[in-house]
Amino acid sequence: MARRGTTADLAVDLGTSNTRIVARGGGVVHEAPTAVATRPGVKGSEVVAVGKPARRMLGRTPDEIKVIRPVRGGVIADFDATELLLRHLFRAVGTRSLRKPRVLVCVPTGTTEVERRAVQECVRAAGAREVLLAATGMAAAIGADIPVMEPSGSLIVDIGGGRTDIAIVSLGGLVVRRSIQVAGSAFDEALVRWVRQNHALLVGDATAEAMKLRIGAAARVEPERTMRVRGRDLPTGAPREVDLTSFDMAEALHDHVDRIRKTVIDALREAPPEIAADIHDRGLVLAGGGGALPYLDRVLSDATGLPVLQPDQPERCVALGGAVLLEDAALFERVAQAQ
Repeated sequence: MARRGTTADLAVDLGTSNTRIVARGGGVVHEAPTAVATRPGVKGSEVVAVGKPARRMLGRTPDEIKVIRPVRGGVIADFDATELLLRHLFRAVGTRSLRKPRVLVCVPTGTTEVERRAVQECVRAAGAREVLLAATGMAAAIGADIPVMEPSGSLIVDIGGGRTDIAIVSLGGLVVRRSIQVAGSAFDEALVRWVRQNHALLVGDATAEAMKLRIGAAARVEPERTMRVRGRDLPTGAPREVDLTSFDMAEALHDHVDRIRKTVIDALREAPPEIAADIHDRGLVLAGGGGALPYLDRVLSDATGLPVLQPDQPERCVALGGAVLLEDAALFERVAQAQ
């Protein structure tokens, strides 16, 4: 719980795909892919690379080097690797001068008490003096410039790398909250699976992400886009290439997109009548890197009858919300206490 009149030194958006560090008075000061490359050493695992260099190694390392994606589904899957990552990032933003910073960490609303405790312990082990938590949905709403303290309801859908957080906010609190482990990483896995099943071709995670960015689609909408994809032919083991289309991507992603659609509708069904009226006027705010999937805004608008708005920096909404919280002691206290 925050002490009255105080905030924190740093805020952390610990994401499945990317981690962003925010400093009080400095905004987003560092961001890096949530990836760590290690190899066995005399005293245990030694860090080979962190962030972008580690992500570039995915699928290309010899046996002795292991690339770890330590956060899965928005929660810590590998405590030691996450600690190594955060320790590296804290050094990169110069926390030595802070002498163990007070850190606010944004966590998905669907996490358990055990998962939240793991986050706190891990961040402390990485060098924090004290760790406070804020809901990702609330931070995203603040970062998207939603007036969260007003007595009116707003709906935000934040699709990150590991989770989709859906929140209806009003008067500084979460009126309705939903969180599902369907987001950017699940999209990538669905594309890998679809290419394997339909073309007997094995592609890597980096290729799947490139497919999502270049021809990804939430619906079959003209004009159709095409991309040539290379991978390993499963029957022969030889390299092979195939042409894929945005229609193929829409088919591959259909189940995940439909689950997000249904979860948004379920959240709206729980909204009190007055707040539902507010949302009808304000529309739906779509944030997060996964929210940039082409035509997803159209799918959600058709399903809900609401206009869909997107912030200028959708992938940074959580981190930008953290930056606001570091500067606003009253709002910080209200949001931290809500955890």
